[in-house]
Amino acid sequence: MSTIRNKVQLIGNVGNAPEIKNLETGKKVASFSIATNEFFKNSKGEKVQNTQWHTIVAWGKTAEIVEQYLGKGKEIAIEGKLTSRSYETNEGEKRYVTEVVANEILLLGNSRNDNESDS
Repeated sequence: MSTIRNKVQLIGNVGNAPEIKNLETGKKVASFSIATNEFFKNSKGEKVQNTQWHTIVAWGKTAEIVEQYLGKGKEIAIEGKLTSRSYETNEGEKRYVTEVVANEILLLGNSRNDNESDS
């Protein structure tokens, strides 16, 4: 049970091109967002789609995989942990951020755009 204390698993589509940073320490970090979709029927019986956006951060070897293989629209599965942090803007405002730190990424189906013709 101790391995599931802070565990997040998501399947979704990459929402933007990953941002890759090479830190002074030589470590690499990637950040990007994914969209997860949930479908349900409302009180009128109509099918409704609810989309949630999640910020994902990957470090080291996982960041290298992100840099090499991920692009906007790609369907992926993520496993990681939920983290929260705060920072202060240049204007003195305190901001709060919640992210998923990915320790495993699995490439799934094709991107949404792979079905479109390149001509």
